[in-house]
Amino acid sequence: MSINGIDIEKELEHLEKEIGNLRSKRKELLQDKFHMESVQDYTFAGPNGAVKLSELFGDRNDLMVIHNMGKRCSYCTLWADGFNGIYEHLHDRAPFYVVSPDPVATQAEFAESRNWRFPLVSAADNSFTADMGFHPEMDGKRYYWPGMSTFRKHEDGRIERLTADFFGPGDTYSGIWHMIEQLADGVNNWQPRYSYKESAV
Repeated sequence: MSINGIDIEKELEHLEKEIGNLRSKRKELLQDKFHMESVQDYTFAGPNGAVKLSELFGDRNDLMVIHNMGKRCSYCTLWADGFNGIYEHLHDRAPFYVVSPDPVATQAEFAESRNWRFPLVSAADNSFTADMGFHPEMDGKRYYWPGMSTFRKHEDGRIERLTADFFGPGDTYSGIWHMIEQLADGVNNWQPRYSYKESAV
């Protein structure tokens, strides 16, 4: 199909390849940015007591950590709801944990209300979130940002961060935005909520 002399199928194919190449370049730049950044073995609060970052790896060398702002954030909840459905697939590749500043009891109560299956640990009493760049200070105030970090544990026990990335509407970590964008008016100021009224069928 052509419009104004442009072969739409070929143009779309070209754009898809370009997007793929840009995503690969972006990943490379993220890896270069952190370049195997050494991190300490932080201690978190978990449902069964204190747990160290090194213990989250289990018997594996890779780890995915989601930086979640806690139950206060409906956007973080949207992302987490999405991860819940693919948790087993993610965990099959590498351990997957969600870290938030909420106390363990708050995490457990909120996770149960959302039917979340993935494990959570609390960073309320350590500097992990700030040290990883997701709790920055600006204009004398502290802010929480959502995102993801990946880690590698070496045989000698050293832990290094491989990459980190921030979450936001339209990113590659929550497909709902790309689906909504296909509508006539796109996102159109839509915002996620904790619950929705059922539509009539």
